[in-house]
Amino acid sequence: MLELRPNCERCARDLPGDCDIALICSFECTFCIDCAAEHLQYRCPNCSGELVARPRRANPKRLQPEVSTQEPGTGSKQAQGDQ
Repeated sequence: MLELRPNCERCARDLPGDCDIALICSFECTFCIDCAAEHLQYRCPNCSGELVARPRRANPKRLQPEVSTQEPGTGSKQAQGDQ
């Protein structure tokens, strides 16, 4: 499993696992897109490897099904006596 480092190694920008602005080399050195493009020319300064888009890891909160707090059969319809 990839180690998703939480920050850019150059500027310390936060790079959560589900972001789309993180780049990595084959050794998993991690940089933000701004540093990679503007300062590193998409080359890792540690190994000279190519920096490519880091895969995103799904946010665990998005994977959990929504839990209804309503009891079954008590939807948002008005009670028949209220019509």
